[in-house]
Amino acid sequence: MATPNLVVTFDFSSGAVFDYPFIIGEGILGTNVLADAAALIVDISDQVNKITIKRGYNLLQEEFQAGVATVRIIDQNGDWNPTNLSSPYAGLLVPLRKVRISGDNSFLYSGYTTAYNYSWDREQNVGFVDIQLSDAFRLLNMSIVTTVTGGTAGQTTGQRITAILDTIGFPTSMRDIETGSTTVQADPATSRTSLKAISNMEFSEQGGFYILPSGNAKFISRASIQSKSGANPTFFSNDGTGISYRSLVTALDDKLIVNQTSVIRAGGTAQISSNTASQIKYFPHSFTATDLLVQTDAQALDIARAYTASRAETTLRVDSLSLDLNTDNYAAGTTAALTLDFFDTIRVKNVGQDGTVIDKTLQCMGVSHEISPSTWLTTLTTSEPIIDSFIIGSSLYGIIGTSVMTY
Repeated sequence: MATPNLVVTFDFSSGAVFDYPFIIGEGILGTNVLADAAALIVDISDQVNKITIKRGYNLLQEEFQAGVATVRIIDQNGDWNPTNLSSPYAGLLVPLRKVRISGDNSFLYSGYTTAYNYSWDREQNVGFVDIQLSDAFRLLNMSIVTTVTGGTAGQTTGQRITAILDTIGFPTSMRDIETGSTTVQADPATSRTSLKAISNMEFSEQGGFYILPSGNAKFISRASIQSKSGANPTFFSNDGTGISYRSLVTALDDKLIVNQTSVIRAGGTAQISSNTASQIKYFPHSFTATDLLVQTDAQALDIARAYTASRAETTLRVDSLSLDLNTDNYAAGTTAALTLDFFDTIRVKNVGQDGTVIDKTLQCMGVSHEISPSTWLTTLTTSEPIIDSFIIGSSLYGIIGTSVMTY
């Protein structure tokens, strides 16, 4: 299988939505978005010289981060120079325009321009522009909310996130929001970014909120994360039994240990869960979450218990593995690189020269791409399951005395 067919499009229209507009007589009913005028969308694939994409979860900060990308264009004619008034794009090269990147019809990234960094070669003959991009986290971080419309007590976390997105006018066509299992208090009507308000719901649920490669906002519930933990994994190995990989990064340290968790809901008291054995073994590693909007102290205690139980021990981590999509006969590896995303289950096996074996079942928690005319490297960031749950019937997470019976 050849290196994936790369397509990069630039949409000069305003607004958050990436879909092509629907104009009477021109659009496709049920596919396009109703608009007043045709968006200026251009395919710039043949001008692109280099692409970097990074989407991931910060395990130390316990949060998803904005997906970012850089697209380098070789500008032979000065079309992408913002100061060139004769450019066909004159006046259109402004922040927060839309760029989409795909490989073999699978979206890899959808984001908004944040900067155009222009430079020339030494002889000043050819210009280069590095277009910096950020996903919709940037839009959510720029939107301030006070009172959330419809933010009433008893809503589930997913319902509250929907209310937050409604309040700021985030497009309904760009949402994939699950209901969630946790109920929450009425919105506190304090001034904060919409992203921070959503993050409170994410942690209260012990779920995940992130931006998909398509550009859509995704909220996944605790229950769905648990079910993904027991899914059949994509298998990578260096001994010919699975998909080959280019390199592997491992670590053994105490960075992710938490053996005392304090969770405080708004209007409640601190709910604390400790693991004494872990504290004796590794010294205290504490974590505190405050102002959560869960309804009861019992809910806060459930979070504290699950948090400590799944993080009290450490083991050899597989932090990441890299795939070289230029590898011969690499169809399975290419498919994995283009389709794996957050919380997908991965099994990694490494047989060392000394005969030692690493065999871990993990979750994908980040995807990065480095693409040039001659290279395509994909790096999958991995972690132990965020919710190390006990799943009845699972051979991976149904082990008495090993797996954690979560709430």
